[in-house]
Amino acid sequence: MKPLALLGLLGGMVLLTACPQTPRPPVNPVECPTGPLEVQVDPSLRLQGMGGFEGEYAPGELLVLPKPGLSLQAWRAEGMAPQEELPRGLLRVKVPPGQEKEKAQALLRSGALYVQPNYLYRPLRTPNDPLYALQQKPYMDAMGLKDAWDRGTGRGCPPVVAVLDTGILPHEDLQQSLYLPRERRLDVAEGDTDPRDASAPDVRGHGLMVASVLGADTHNGKGMAGVTWGGYLVPIKIIKDGADQMFTSDILAGVNLARQMGARVINLSLGAPGIQDGALASALAEARAGGTVVVAASGNGGSPGVYFPANLPGVIAVGAVRPDKARASFSSYGPELSLVAPGVGVVVADPKDPRGYSAGLGTSFASPMVAGVVALYMSKYASERRVWPTPDQVYGCLTQTAEDLGPPGKDEEYGFGLVRADRVMANTTHCFP
Repeated sequence: MKPLALLGLLGGMVLLTACPQTPRPPVNPVECPTGPLEVQVDPSLRLQGMGGFEGEYAPGELLVLPKPGLSLQAWRAEGMAPQEELPRGLLRVKVPPGQEKEKAQALLRSGALYVQPNYLYRPLRTPNDPLYALQQKPYMDAMGLKDAWDRGTGRGCPPVVAVLDTGILPHEDLQQSLYLPRERRLDVAEGDTDPRDASAPDVRGHGLMVASVLGADTHNGKGMAGVTWGGYLVPIKIIKDGADQMFTSDILAGVNLARQMGARVINLSLGAPGIQDGALASALAEARAGGTVVVAASGNGGSPGVYFPANLPGVIAVGAVRPDKARASFSSYGPELSLVAPGVGVVVADPKDPRGYSAGLGTSFASPMVAGVVALYMSKYASERRVWPTPDQVYGCLTQTAEDLGPPGKDEEYGFGLVRADRVMANTTHCFP
């Protein structure tokens, strides 16, 4: 990655007081809306039968939902050993490698309600190209962020925003925005309170870069600006130390923790092509039903086929565009695509230099652009209306105010178009009726 000289970039912005380094979420119901994220489970979200076995998954592992009261002794006799309990009543079960589908069928016959593989996910990033290294202003102007910030920077009633990724690395420009409660085990993959990124070298730093796009400390006289200035950014580490891939079991734990912490926005800059992960789909549907907006990258395959989980109904699927607003060649597309955002030459905090900056390339960095706009909108709406907008309201606001690109109307390469923060923060028809 090529370091970028970005000091002084924020000189023209309105001066605001920085938030405390590790703030607590707002709890005053008079000033900001509060309330549980739990809702009654829709019967249509219940897991039943056997999931698909397409795509990549952990060898010798299954995720199983047993009937209540079912004895597991018979499973051990068949060479199947429960390993750990997961959210929503699931168990991670060891089976002989190469016999995953056969053992899944046997588990269903013996009383399991649902069985699927433990799918494998990877952070969605392509190699950086120094020729794409641009300053932030061109693409932030394209999204209308300067005008949007005049109406709200996300600090009024800032929502908790969870970044489920590789964790976080120290950087001088991402400190005040972070929310790191000591009592929470933010590293769900290792089960401890330390979310520091210890993943394999080829993905190490991915979580820092994604988080910096979304909510770097802004107007602090250092480096880069984040899309939202509001803070309450929670890095949830869902990758095991030394690994370069994530699994369904750890992502489920991350979603569950995000909901426990009251996250109103979840960003998923990760994905897998050609799978349908029923366990994760159900968990995200429940999160959305409880009031959480889920934003996910469309994938870097460069061909038709939006990656999972971005292709799920209700998830805001984000593709990437170049500075000229044309679809980036790597950006996956399809009918499930919701919006596009800048994904080429995006300024990010450099994971190799706690004072440096780099140029990011990929839908991984387009997704937090949109998640940041979601946070701006939710903050302004909650500050004015004393209630959080629903995920349906958020989706309608962002898609109906997008800048149409490509053929007129919604299309497979651009969705509804380029996210426009300025329109989101000012629209009185779809956003603030």
